[in-house]
Amino acid sequence: MSTKRLVMVVEDEAGIRDMISTLLIANGYSVVTAENGHSAITLIASYNPDIILLDLGLPDMDGLEVLRTVRHWSAVPVIVVSARGQESEKVEALDAGAGDYIVKPFGTEELLARLRATLRYTERMVQGSMVSD
Repeated sequence: MSTKRLVMVVEDEAGIRDMISTLLIANGYSVVTAENGHSAITLIASYNPDIILLDLGLPDMDGLEVLRTVRHWSAVPVIVVSARGQESEKVEALDAGAGDYIVKPFGTEELLARLRATLRYTERMVQGSMVSD
């Protein structure tokens, strides 16, 4: 029996956080949520999620700061989910270590597809690194 993948949802807007959480749970994922950057960093360290959905506009710190902090000690895949749609902001997040970037508003099927694709890619990379020559 396979275990459910754990998704960390970092989003300050309760309605969006609840919608994403409900969508993920309905599609077989386990979910842990954070509504600000400081609690996100603590929970990421505690729960070691399989993937993170990260909003950039958090009330206590910028999501890019969360991403950069986590990158000091974790390679967990991160998909940025943000209302910031400027190309320069996308490039900055991707260069900081995000694996993908989705602009709000987004389609739920697209979010799920990007989540699956990122998890598949990560799984292949982990399996590839475990293969000995």
